[in-house]
Amino acid sequence: MTDHVTALRQLLLSAPQEALPMTYQQVATELGLTPPRTIGQVTQALEQLMREDAAQQTPFIAALVVSRRGDGLPATGFFELAVALGRFPKDPTLHESAYRAEFQSALNEREDCQR
Repeated sequence: MTDHVTALRQLLLSAPQEALPMTYQQVATELGLTPPRTIGQVTQALEQLMREDAAQQTPFIAALVVSRRGDGLPATGFFELAVALGRFPKDPTLHESAYRAEFQSALNEREDCQR
């Protein structure tokens, strides 16, 4: 699992900006994950990245991954964990705007890392 987390962070830091956000399936393909539970493997790695970023007080790089059927938003688990980690408001009506801000912060942080 740690290998997936490291590889996922590297993928999201190095992907061309025009390729972002990526879908869970795109991430699974890029990481060469194989069934069973390829999307589950991706979500577990994303959740670990969120915990690491929360501990470091940096933007969630996991915000750069979205559900292909979520109107350009991550799956519900992203929002649940963001709330649990104290980074998003509990009110679900505020989640989309919080996500949009987090997505932009993650892009900015990524640019800073590339300099």
